[in-house]
Amino acid sequence: MTDSVRKLPSELDQLPDRDTEETAEWAASLDAVAKAAGSNRAEYLMRRTLQHAEAAGLALPKLLETDYVNTIPTASEPAFDGDLEMESRITAWNRWNAAAMVTRGSRFGVGGHIATFASAAWLYETGFNHFFRGKEGDGSGDQLYIQGHASPGIYARAFLDGRLNEQQLDNFRQEAGGNGLPSYPHPRRLPWLWEFPTVSMGLGPLSAVYQARFNRYLENRRIKDTSNSHVWAFLGDGEMDEPEATAALTLAAREGLDNLTFVINCNLQRLDGPVRANFRVVQELEGAFRGAGWNVVKTLWGSAWDELFQLDTTGALVRRLRAVPDAQFQTYATRDVAYIREHFFGAEPALKQLADVLTDAKIAECFHTSRGGHEARKVYAAYKAAVEHKGAPTVILAQTVKGYTLGPGFESRNANHQMKKLTGKEFRAMRDLLELPIPDSELDETLVPYGHPGADSPEVRYLQERRAALGGPAPARRTHPVAPLPQPAEKSFAALKKGSKQGMATTMAFVRLVKDLMRDKETGKRWVPIVPDEARTFGMEALFPSAGIYSPLGQTYDPVDRDQLMYYKEAKDGQVLNEGITEAGAMADFIAASTAYSTHGETMIPFYIFYSMFGWQRTGDQMWQLADQLGKGFIVGATAGRTTLTGEGLQHADGHSHLIAATNPASLNYDPAFAYEVAVIVQDGLKRMYGENPEDVFYYLTVYNEPMPQPAMPEGVEEGIVKGLYKFKDAAAATSPDAPRAQLLASGTAIHWALEAQELLAADWGVFADVWSATSWGELRRDALEADEAALRGEFRTPYVTAALADAPGPVVAVSDWMRQVPDQISQWVEQDYTSLGTDGFGISDTREAARRHFGVDAQSVVVATLARLAKQGSVPASAVKEARERYGL
Repeated sequence: MTDSVRKLPSELDQLPDRDTEETAEWAASLDAVAKAAGSNRAEYLMRRTLQHAEAAGLALPKLLETDYVNTIPTASEPAFDGDLEMESRITAWNRWNAAAMVTRGSRFGVGGHIATFASAAWLYETGFNHFFRGKEGDGSGDQLYIQGHASPGIYARAFLDGRLNEQQLDNFRQEAGGNGLPSYPHPRRLPWLWEFPTVSMGLGPLSAVYQARFNRYLENRRIKDTSNSHVWAFLGDGEMDEPEATAALTLAAREGLDNLTFVINCNLQRLDGPVRANFRVVQELEGAFRGAGWNVVKTLWGSAWDELFQLDTTGALVRRLRAVPDAQFQTYATRDVAYIREHFFGAEPALKQLADVLTDAKIAECFHTSRGGHEARKVYAAYKAAVEHKGAPTVILAQTVKGYTLGPGFESRNANHQMKKLTGKEFRAMRDLLELPIPDSELDETLVPYGHPGADSPEVRYLQERRAALGGPAPARRTHPVAPLPQPAEKSFAALKKGSKQGMATTMAFVRLVKDLMRDKETGKRWVPIVPDEARTFGMEALFPSAGIYSPLGQTYDPVDRDQLMYYKEAKDGQVLNEGITEAGAMADFIAASTAYSTHGETMIPFYIFYSMFGWQRTGDQMWQLADQLGKGFIVGATAGRTTLTGEGLQHADGHSHLIAATNPASLNYDPAFAYEVAVIVQDGLKRMYGENPEDVFYYLTVYNEPMPQPAMPEGVEEGIVKGLYKFKDAAAATSPDAPRAQLLASGTAIHWALEAQELLAADWGVFADVWSATSWGELRRDALEADEAALRGEFRTPYVTAALADAPGPVVAVSDWMRQVPDQISQWVEQDYTSLGTDGFGISDTREAARRHFGVDAQSVVVATLARLAKQGSVPASAVKEARERYGL
């Protein structure tokens, strides 16, 4: 080894070297090449050696970054399976109509995005014409996660193939009338077209990974053959900044999800400017994906670059491309040839010599427009390599120009994401570039026309023939009804309805119920238990040996607890999805499972159980994604409430998830107090979500970890449980007709404080209070809002909560383990004097009793609050409030 090379400590120093002389010879050879031919030659030889070793199957670390060139050389590109000229004409029409739709909409100030689809058009068109399987062929077809800002181009294609008309295009972003097109992919708004909502950036790639994984789950559990389904996620390079976008890369590689392809449109621009101004985002992404174990295909340069690379005999061009930061390369796309000659080719003599043999036209073509993502042949080669690759997911890094074909006013401009329209002059230039037969006479400055070659034109016939061969239209969502699931037998719910004298937490009650339901012969296999590494906390460990934990590898080791009854059992056909410490991943699981009725025509019943504090607060955006995607199932916030989780403190004490959940129109939110209420709510949920007339809703249940005796279900309370309120326990017989009365409303674990308060009020103060179980403040409010809305139409009815309390004497005091705003949702529809108690503020670490006294929600605090309302009415002396506070030490 030469003196110029300093030997650094290495893990290899710990390994035996059986031939040190041979090792030294290899090192000396490398030093000799570096000295004689330069470091560039030495680096090249090392990369070629590592590449050869990888191809030979040697177990060596992979290179995390390759040269800034196409992965598939031009000479190795497969034959293009299509009519390139025809597809170019189709793509031109789609480009035009996408720009026209957004420009026409700009008259009303509704916005829209033009530049994203302009850069990505061939990425989509090549897939639609050659790769994306539709839902009318065998299996479920492919799942397409379309980049949200590219939606105008997808609408334009649906217009060309006859699925949309001009009036619908003119209603882009104008939905109030009922015939509009949503701004982005929103299944709830356009359920026959869109499958997956993707514009909340970062959630698309995360969901795509778990969708591909859930496809394998269905297959391995022998529920649906999904072997012909491929998941395609179209992403922006700026979107990859979102942490969710790369959160599941190692999962996809670890489980060998070769049914998954990411297509990242690397136009080097975010919404405001360059993605990596001083760096190179393509190389960064390559390193991240290769490091995670993905197959990486770079499609960077168009065919115009072939001549440049052939002339680059010294490697100077490749070195320069690897060195230029993205923001500078973006500038090259907007500057004249003289600038490029000076600032790019002027970097070293070898590049100057190369530039001398290039015409200005060639340089302009290469640097202004020629990118791999703009050429169908190169995109086709990348896609074919992706679907044929086995053993790992693939990411395609396709370089494009943002705003391509929209003219110099758009292309590569920092502001083009916010530019919503083209001028008449720009449309004329675009028409000429795309060679579209649109006469000047039709190019109105204020209302540019849509273009269509005709329903029976060669272009439309070709498009429809290609889609027919691939299994029908795409994107498309199946909306035909799936057969309703048979309802489980009543015996599955009977145990909880009978009650239990032994203490049992409602968390355990829910888990026991689901365990019984999973044994149902008809529907048991359709339950999908999901938990983020807290199964034992929630008492779910019994599911490990009975249902098994899903793993595509099965169990390749002898578990440490194999000799125990509830051992850790993994299985290829396992039913439980135990995701580790990732609530976002678990939620993505839930979304995939909850929409399998549409994606695969297979109804699944997911339940996702988690620390309630780490649900709506941590993954609330995904809850909205779930609602948009019309998902169904049970989301269960366990160890709920701000005071039941002893000792954990502020970041574990949830007193607000019901408030957040109340903002979501698709979420039916329940806070059951007793095991039988859990049974009734789940039974109702199975009917509403999976019965004869299924609703596009999901359930949020909060359950508690406080073991309490569970009473048997009283008769006739089912309707009240579902609607949100029923009287659980009447007051004791009053000592006189004039005795003060009150109503105590409580949800969840607070029912026990209310029951104790009921006894104290009667024994200590002669106040007789009824106790009501408020199973859902949110459903009470929903019903009342609907009644108010009906009244505006002249259809009058009394809200359920108002009617239920109509004859209840005295003030109403509502108490829960939640912020006061949760029970206050119903206050305006309660005709009696109303007040609430709650756990406002930050959580604290202490015993349950101390925490409840701290927040003023324990039984004694309920008593004092009730006396205060009665004193205000004159039903008890004002002194009673002070006396009660002193007696109870408040």
